[in-house]
Formats: sequence, C-alpha cells, structure tokens
Amino acid sequence: MKLDIIKNQWLDIVFEGRNKIYGAYELRKSNTKTTVKALIIGSIIFSFAVAAPLIASFLPDSSADEENKDIKIATVKLPPKKEEVKPNQPPPPPPPPKVDQVKFVKPVVAKANEVTEDPPKIEDLKDKKVGSETIKGDPDAVLTVDEPVGTGPVSQVVEEDNSVYNTAGIEVKPDFPGGMDKFYKFVGNNYKTPEEEGLKGKVYVTFVVEKDGSLTDIKVLRDIGYGTGAEAIRVLKKCPRWTPGEQNGKKVRVLYSLPITIQSAE
Repeated sequence: MKLDIIKNQWLDIVFEGRNKIYGAYELRKSNTKTTVKALIIGSIIFSFAVAAPLIASFLPDSSADEENKDIKIATVKLPPKKEEVKPNQPPPPPPPPKVDQVKFVKPVVAKANEVTEDPPKIEDLKDKKVGSETIKGDPDAVLTVDEPVGTGPVSQVVEEDNSVYNTAGIEVKPDFPGGMDKFYKFVGNNYKTPEEEGLKGKVYVTFVVEKDGSLTDIKVLRDIGYGTGAEAIRVLKKCPRWTPGEQNGKKVRVLYSLPITIQSAE
C-alpha cells in the first residue's frame, strides 16, 4: 500500500492499537488546519504592516487644521491724529563776553533817601563795556563780532510724523512679544464668550500700535451683539505692549484689523 505522508493516513498507522484520545493524536490530526490558519493570519498582519504608511497618508492632518486660524490681520488707513504744535522754546542764554560788562544806570533827579542804585564810577568803566546788566567777563571766551540783524542762524522746526501706516508697505512691522501666534493665543484665552445658545459669527476690531507699543484707537467695526464688541475692546486694552513699527529708521504708528470668530457651546 502506497502511503501519502501529506495526508493524515499515516496517523492511523502510527497510532494503530494505541490510545487515540491522547492529545498527541489530536494535535497531529489538526496540524494542517492550524498551519493554514497561521499562514493566513500572518499574511494579513504582514500586508497591514506594509500598507500602514499608505493608509496613514490618506488620513487628514490635524496639525494643518490647528495652523489654519480664523484670526487674521488686515489693515485700514485712518486719518492721522491732530496734535498741537508746541511753541518754540526760548533760546539758551548767550555765553559771557570776553570783557567785563558794567550795568549802566540812567541818572535821574531824586532825593538822597530815594536812590536805590548808584551809577557806575569812571574808574569802574575803564576797559569795560556798558550794557543793561553787570556781567563778569571770561578771559578765555572767543571774541565775536556783532552780526547784522537777520543774518544769524535760523533753527529749523522738524515736524513729528504722526501718520498712521498700514503693514503693506512699512519697512519694520509691529510685533507682539513672542510672535503673532502668542497674540492669537492671548486673545483666545482672555476673550469671554457670552452664554447665549446658538450664538455664532465674527467680530471685527481695529486698533493702532503706537510708537511706544501701546494699543490705541480700539474700534469695533462690526459685532454680533450680546456685548461681543465690548468684550473685544476689554481684551485689547489689557494687551501687553508691542514692539512698534519703523519707517525710515523712525518709530511710526501702524493700524491693524482683527477678526474674532464667536462660537458658543451648544
């Protein structure tokens, strides 16, 4: 009789006359099924491990959603603030003359007890100049020649630039301490959404970053009611100072626009 060892016929020959209830007989009898099942499960696990990178590439990227913030910055040109021009400061006192100057007292006719100041004597006027007040001369002073009226130096008044710039053409943009992501986080952490069911929409606010980094001219262009605009103003008023913008090497005022998305809990 020809025996095929691939099949389970040899088991009956080996276990002939023996106790087939013994576990070894059952294990060898089911060996083929167990091997096939292990091969199928192993193939599935191997296929899944190979295809895992491809499956991961089709999943949505949650980090991209976090970077897509709804708070965006835009700019609006506002008219410059009117500021009073301070009057010219008085010029500094002139340096002392090289020669001593003696005050000239105009002689008047008066009683002896009414004389408040005696005129200078002839000896006091020797080698000295006569003027409206007595000034001690400085021997090291530079001797100057009086110039005709109208030819002296003229001080130039430089007007301060109080124009409001936008971020489109400014050289150095204002920046929040730590970057704009920190600013968005500051607004999100401090803004208190009204407890109104189903409330949603956007609040548009503008503000000016001043030369000292403070925020002024905070205005609500549009809100959705329930105090949403007033809350935005409150948050921006407590905002830390920014690094101011610069134009032509000088600090300038810059306008920003901030949209805030409101989404109340349902």
